[in-house]
Amino acid sequence: MSKLHVTALINGDEVEFLCEPDQTLLSVLRDELNLTGTKEGCGSGDCGACSVTVGERVFCSCLMLAVEAEGKEIRTIEGMAEGDKLHPLQQCFLEQAALQCGFCTPGFLVAAKNLLDRNPDPTESEVRYWLAGNLCRCTGYDKIVRAVLDTAKEIRQADGS
Repeated sequence: MSKLHVTALINGDEVEFLCEPDQTLLSVLRDELNLTGTKEGCGSGDCGACSVTVGERVFCSCLMLAVEAEGKEIRTIEGMAEGDKLHPLQQCFLEQAALQCGFCTPGFLVAAKNLLDRNPDPTESEVRYWLAGNLCRCTGYDKIVRAVLDTAKEIRQADGS
């Protein structure tokens, strides 16, 4: 099989890569583009560790073919901070110890940011529902949910809402 040429906007940068027709976006992100923050947990779309945003939707990059990225805007965990300045969600996760081993954390952060971009004032139930596709074996979820809710409040206050 010959490799296919793909051009996409990844974390704000136009990126070109070659991939096999059956290669996943996760594989390209990690192995070709060296964006290793996105993790492979299950390989079947059940754990959320490989979550990225494509356009305005959250996707499991282990289930998306890399060729499907053609012309798309993709955000990974590496695109969340602005230089050395952490996104408020990242900062809150650190301050509130909303992580332990950290393996699932990038997926949770990507999904949580997507929620807050859509809904700056979610209820606890909405946060739990939105993050239901992300699994964690260490934290028990309460600190994660609290960090998302506290970040939402912090962002609203900063915006004067």
